[in-house]
Amino acid sequence: MALTVENALLDGERVGVRCERGTIATLGAAVTSEPGDETIDAGGAHLVPPLVNGHTHAAMTLFRGSGGDLPLMPWLEEKIWPVEAKLDADDVYWGARLACAEMLRSGTTRFWDMYWQPAATARAVEEAGVRATIGAPLFDLNSSPEELRRAAHTGLEELEGFGPHITPALAPHAIYTVSEESLRWIGELSAERELPVQIHLSETEKEVQDCLAEHGERPAFYLDRLGMLNERTVLAHGVWLDPDELALIAERGATVVSNPVANMKLAVGGVFPFPAARTVGVRVGLGTDGAGSNDSLDLFADLKTFALAQKHAAADPTAIEAEEALAVATGAQAPLLGATPLEAGAPADFLLLRKESPELGIGDLVSDLVYAASGAAVATTVVAGRVLMRDGEIPELDEILARAAERAGRLGL
Repeated sequence: MALTVENALLDGERVGVRCERGTIATLGAAVTSEPGDETIDAGGAHLVPPLVNGHTHAAMTLFRGSGGDLPLMPWLEEKIWPVEAKLDADDVYWGARLACAEMLRSGTTRFWDMYWQPAATARAVEEAGVRATIGAPLFDLNSSPEELRRAAHTGLEELEGFGPHITPALAPHAIYTVSEESLRWIGELSAERELPVQIHLSETEKEVQDCLAEHGERPAFYLDRLGMLNERTVLAHGVWLDPDELALIAERGATVVSNPVANMKLAVGGVFPFPAARTVGVRVGLGTDGAGSNDSLDLFADLKTFALAQKHAAADPTAIEAEEALAVATGAQAPLLGATPLEAGAPADFLLLRKESPELGIGDLVSDLVYAASGAAVATTVVAGRVLMRDGEIPELDEILARAAERAGRLGL
């Protein structure tokens, strides 16, 4: 069935949008519904592109509120990794279903995920109707390169057979948990199969210092030497990248995803240098990180933090403009992340924002979205021409929350 949205507001004009077979067929002032269409009267709601969460660990909704006042490595070693060793597929499935519901409620329709039991996350994504790039985390810190290779192939095999909403990826955890041999092999496999790679990089100053001590070069140059830095690569965090690394990343066409709220909560001691990255042409996206380190998956809320952190760190209120910040959050500044523009022929993914929302009622819409709005402003979320949230209601949300709470309880969280 086709979907037609009428009476929406886009760039100050009343428009309609008609969706057929998952894409936007027509968009403009003259669009009206046709017989047999599912029709939504937007009633003057704002029509905007959806957000892209460039880095998260979806099923970590189960870890929300656990170890909230610890530094990064004690948080991982004492609170996270011991519990993750007990995870099963149902834990991951229900944690990911809850994450999908939260992201739909707050305007995110696509996310990049690094987590265990990737098939369970993929099943949750398909049932929720959203889109995701998914990779199983790869480690060989306490194992061997051979075991990592088996894990990588197993993770990719688990994602075979899922539909077009799922993109498989390779997901080495970090340079301090994956050996040089394995990182080189991952780069080769990525090139051979044209697979995206997502990895944590330069999240803490200690990571940089350790890389210099062990390899004699900074993290981005280390990855580049191993064939891991290219247009298929997503680097999560990038807080401690220096100007030479940013220039190299831009030259290689890699993407950096900033996660400001998680970085602040874990007190990593710095802010991703967006103005410097922009100057040299780095592709940049925005992520929440997991709900274990952020607690929230509301990317609109994180967008404000991202913009304000840039201004504060630069001591310059002009360090980033609202329109540019919003483009980062929608993925428009980083083609690999999968932005969905509002135009005919594009995937039919979009949001309708509440016209009665106080945060959007006065002033410039883009400025309001960046500095005033939260995910609560989202009324309706559409993905591939399907209405996944209507008037703030997501089917089965109560059951999803109850089942996720059960799984968290099973894990002792």
